[in-house]
Amino acid sequence: MEQNVTRKDFLTKASKAAVGLTAVAGISSLVTTANTQAKTIVTPWPWPYAQLDVEAVRIQGHYLYWNDKDCAAGVFGALVNALVTTVGDPWTNMPMEVMLFGRGGGNAWGTLCGCLNGGAALISLVTTKAQSGALINELWGWYSQAELPTDQANQVAINGQYLVHNYDQDLPQNISGSPLCHTSVTEWCIVSGKKVSDVERKERCARITGDVAAKCAEILNAFFAGSFVSTYVDPAAVTACLSCHGSALNNNVMTKMDCTPCHATAHGGLAVEPVGGIATTFALSQNYPNPFNPSTKIQFSVPQMEKVKVEIYDIQGSLIKTLVDYDLYQQGNYEVMWDGTDNNGKRVSSGIYFTKMQAGKFAQTKKMNLVK
Repeated sequence: MEQNVTRKDFLTKASKAAVGLTAVAGISSLVTTANTQAKTIVTPWPWPYAQLDVEAVRIQGHYLYWNDKDCAAGVFGALVNALVTTVGDPWTNMPMEVMLFGRGGGNAWGTLCGCLNGGAALISLVTTKAQSGALINELWGWYSQAELPTDQANQVAINGQYLVHNYDQDLPQNISGSPLCHTSVTEWCIVSGKKVSDVERKERCARITGDVAAKCAEILNAFFAGSFVSTYVDPAAVTACLSCHGSALNNNVMTKMDCTPCHATAHGGLAVEPVGGIATTFALSQNYPNPFNPSTKIQFSVPQMEKVKVEIYDIQGSLIKTLVDYDLYQQGNYEVMWDGTDNNGKRVSSGIYFTKMQAGKFAQTKKMNLVK
């Protein structure tokens, strides 16, 4: 009778690099089965987990990114490979390639970062639905608020500890403020002055693949040790968004991100940004700079939740531009920019213009001077 060598046995004897190359034998069922004396054994969900070496997982994630697994399958595969060694079956029958779709934010669509997709998939395999939410929320929140790649990721590269050495120097870091691939990558390219096609950008994503795999292992280690404590708190911008669009009022938004992407589109590319401070009265501040060319900033304050309208009129009293279109704002100070165009996107001539703010019974007007 032919004797089968399990993949667990093979991987246990292999080096880390060999683990990366061989951990994906061609079995593709999500529920592993084994025939023993004509009986089928099915592994129930959630699948078993064991404490993992966080730094070994980091190095494996980086390795897999550079070896054709990219970000989503890289994170997922780094964790699966570690569980193949520490647990064995059913992880010996889990192909990391199931997560290849997540690369580039979902087949290069720039949506959810593939690293987060891979990490969330692994969390969902080893925890119940009720348990997984807090852990995934912690992972995604950390990603949105951390400087990436992390200091640890950069140090591992400088020390030459990665298995792939395409770029071993320190890399710039950025805080994306978002779990979206497009936002994370684009803002890093702006900060670093690099292009998407540059090796530094690819190395950046390789290090973040390792970072997210390591963070996922850290979260799961703590959870199964009974020591996990959530640290993520929604930022003020998210709270502001949900104060208007959440269940207490409009009830038309489910989000952990701020309102800028939607409102920037809804108002012709105009983004209204919170600027901090405490608002005690309704107020429309003088635009700055004034005189201006070609654009100026307009700040307004609301001391309580209220719908606000901010419009630009010419000296004849004709409406030129709507900057804020009767939107609901919570208490705070806000800023919006007028770029000197009308509602049709055409540049207006130089001259005197007026900003008018309305909020409930409050109304105020400020004179502005556009010069060319």
